[in-house]
Amino acid sequence: MLIFIAFLYFCLACSAIWLVVFPSGREFVAQIISGHWARVDQRLASLHHAGVREAAELRHGMGRMLARKLRFVRRHAISLSAGFVAILIPMAVVLMVGKPESLPGYESAELAPDPTVVALLAGENLAPPAALPPMAFTTREVELVRPMLVDASRNWGLLHPDFHQRLLLAFKIMKEKHGYEMALLEGYRSPGRQNLLASIGTQVTNARAFQSWHQYGLAADCAFWRDGKLIISEKDPWAMRGYRLYGEVAESLGLTWGGRWTMMDFGHAELRVKGVMRR
Repeated sequence: MLIFIAFLYFCLACSAIWLVVFPSGREFVAQIISGHWARVDQRLASLHHAGVREAAELRHGMGRMLARKLRFVRRHAISLSAGFVAILIPMAVVLMVGKPESLPGYESAELAPDPTVVALLAGENLAPPAALPPMAFTTREVELVRPMLVDASRNWGLLHPDFHQRLLLAFKIMKEKHGYEMALLEGYRSPGRQNLLASIGTQVTNARAFQSWHQYGLAADCAFWRDGKLIISEKDPWAMRGYRLYGEVAESLGLTWGGRWTMMDFGHAELRVKGVMRR
């Protein structure tokens, strides 16, 4: 894709240079426009008189025009070659050594180093929190917001090790820095359960089996634990503030936060690993 874009850019840039620098370029465009209408008139005349002489003359005229353009290219070969090199070298450098952040439209996501993140990268091994009582996932509020949650997997051992530690670090930062105690609602999700949830409707999920990072242990849905019960609803201002803080923390740890999606999923975070997802 990048090669195609670079080639397209090169063609457009060469055309612009030709039109601006060389008068013959502008003449060429004018000839094309006038030639187009001339060909139309000739074609109509050909159809009207049903003759072949006009068609032969048209082909001969087009051949002459093509020959003139080839002569122009040969005469200005050095200038065109210099323009090619001037345009191609910067693009080649960007494609070979540039990072996505260096391209237009990207903003740097670099943040000031957090001591806790540094500790994680140095090898700190965080332990999962204690499991919540099963009854916490069967309340009326939970069922209204997240149906069938009682059957979800909350086994931390089924999560990808890297994602497992990043998510635990997010939990730790949320509690120590912001005062929110996090709870895992669902981590690994089997292909069968993914298809079952997808069959309920897009308000639950629009991803089928192996189209979600849950099947690879690289995604988790989380909420908050307050006063002995789960707080999931986004209508709760306290919870909504927590979700936004959670999104900031998750992104600072290299995770993708569902709160930025068109179909917003504030409690969702995932770690996208190249070569894992099968499309």
